[in-house]
Amino acid sequence: MFIQNRLVQFKKFMDDNQIRLSLIWVPDNQFYLTGFRAISYSRPIVTLIENDKTSLIIPGLEEVHAKEKARVDAMHIYYEQFGFKDKEMSYLDHLSKQLQHLPKGSMIGVEVDSLPSTVFMYLTKLGFTIVDIGNKIIEMRMIKDVHEIEFLKIAGRLSDKAIAESLKNARPGISELEFDSYGDKVLLEIASKEYPNELVGYEDWTCSGVQRSEMPHLYSSTRKFETGDGVVHSRQVWFNGYRAENERTFLIGQATELQKYCLKLAIEAQCVGMAMIRPGIAAKEVDIATYKVFEKAGFAQYVNHRVGHGLGLTEHEEPYLRFDNELILQEGMVYTIEPGLYIPGVGGFRHSDTIILTKTGSYSITQYPRDFEQMVF
Repeated sequence: MFIQNRLVQFKKFMDDNQIRLSLIWVPDNQFYLTGFRAISYSRPIVTLIENDKTSLIIPGLEEVHAKEKARVDAMHIYYEQFGFKDKEMSYLDHLSKQLQHLPKGSMIGVEVDSLPSTVFMYLTKLGFTIVDIGNKIIEMRMIKDVHEIEFLKIAGRLSDKAIAESLKNARPGISELEFDSYGDKVLLEIASKEYPNELVGYEDWTCSGVQRSEMPHLYSSTRKFETGDGVVHSRQVWFNGYRAENERTFLIGQATELQKYCLKLAIEAQCVGMAMIRPGIAAKEVDIATYKVFEKAGFAQYVNHRVGHGLGLTEHEEPYLRFDNELILQEGMVYTIEPGLYIPGVGGFRHSDTIILTKTGSYSITQYPRDFEQMVF
């Protein structure tokens, strides 16, 4: 039902803009509009949407999977095996056939930011007019329905369980990878027990010590925690494709007064952002308000990213909470709130929580304690 409603909305947009055919290339957008997503896209997969039908162009090795999951009217299969050498061997073989019935000059919708340049040149060479549909899909995806929000809540709960187990084992001498593994194990056990026959995935990383925590995004390593370390632990969990983000910074043992102050400052800024985010305000207001916390304390020069990003099917989704974004926030949007400081010679400090906007305010679906006292080990 949810996918059908999305297609009705999208097809109306196509009709209103005289778009005869839309080609969906981004895997998460394909999933959003068809319910199908593969693991690997080294073999191109294309979703075609017309007013009267939706179809897929897929490689043969995904045929069984697509027949089970994809809510489409037709599938066009291409092959790469010798035994099928007399059939279509490329997605372009099918695409060219699907384009033949369209008059020259017809408008074709594509995600301009993601469409391969070779396909863009191919379409323009055939005389079609290219129209960007990417912003329309962003607009649709930014407002989550009750179905999506329920998946996000479950993902948030699972992330809390995993973070709790990892932090329970925080101590000098344990490697970043070992630290992650405690939460990983609990996450997979709980998911398997409480949510049978569902899709659950995760990614996590831990940056410990001054040098590594200064860099916001690093994979976990075999480096071992040391007394006096500041540690940034990040965890995303997804349930049936929908992601919640949960991050905590903690201090191990004899932390300096400056480390403690910086962590308290980051927590204060996050509290400001979480308290103010709600429908009716501009996205930029949240970013500016949290920045001013750091600015007032004399640490503005150590802020190097926006306060938050959208979440859903993708790790980072538009629209963003950035100082220059005039977008007015709405009920059903989902954001991280994660103001951070990254100070050379001192370390990095950032909590992140996933926030759902309601009709009158907002709430966090990640609930692991974030106060300073519980972040010192």
